[in-house]
Amino acid sequence: MRDPRPSFRHLWKQSFLFQFVVLAFLIFGSRSVLADWNYVPSGSMKPSIIEGDAVFVNRMAYDIRVPFTTVSLWHRDDPRRGDVVILYSPADGERLVKRVVALPGDSVAQRGGVLLINGRPLDYRPREAEGLLPADENARHLFYTEALGEHAHGIMLDAHGLQNHDFAPLVVPAEHYFVMGDHRDNSADSRYFGVVPRDRILGRAVVVLVSFDPAHAFSPRWSRFFAPLP
Repeated sequence: MRDPRPSFRHLWKQSFLFQFVVLAFLIFGSRSVLADWNYVPSGSMKPSIIEGDAVFVNRMAYDIRVPFTTVSLWHRDDPRRGDVVILYSPADGERLVKRVVALPGDSVAQRGGVLLINGRPLDYRPREAEGLLPADENARHLFYTEALGEHAHGIMLDAHGLQNHDFAPLVVPAEHYFVMGDHRDNSADSRYFGVVPRDRILGRAVVVLVSFDPAHAFSPRWSRFFAPLP
């Protein structure tokens, strides 16, 4: 007669499976609530973030959320001008890294590559090209330090395309943000998909954790490891 009691081996398998599920929930749940990392495959945030960087994301910077959702349990803070944020694109839901340029109620415009916030142009100062970018790319672009809020950060402009992406003044609605890439002539951002609802901003990117050069067999860029983002 077969023993109806579950075998030790069966119980161990069940226990192991349960522990694995709990561990997976804790790991991936913490990534969705506490802290995360984001690999950056494109160049829309150059020169601040370059292809092959993986940035650390503080998921608690603005909200404490229900794991695996965008539902906020605790509103801690709001994005500020100049913050580098992780967001879901309003166009297709793709996860993006962009910089907050304008806040709810701000008027934002661009003329000749110069941003105007509430009618006042930002301050720009020429800077050296990014040493890790290819020489031909450096030669095709102009580099400036842009003063935006508390953040002074680098931007890139196509030397022959400064007028291509200018736009008329737009007032950012309540609970929305206007975001842009630092590579101003090569970024799909609020100029294309519109302003971003507050609940689609997931967290703030604060530092480059690691960086590997995809153009050179993913060799490590040691100088960028743990480099803070401007």
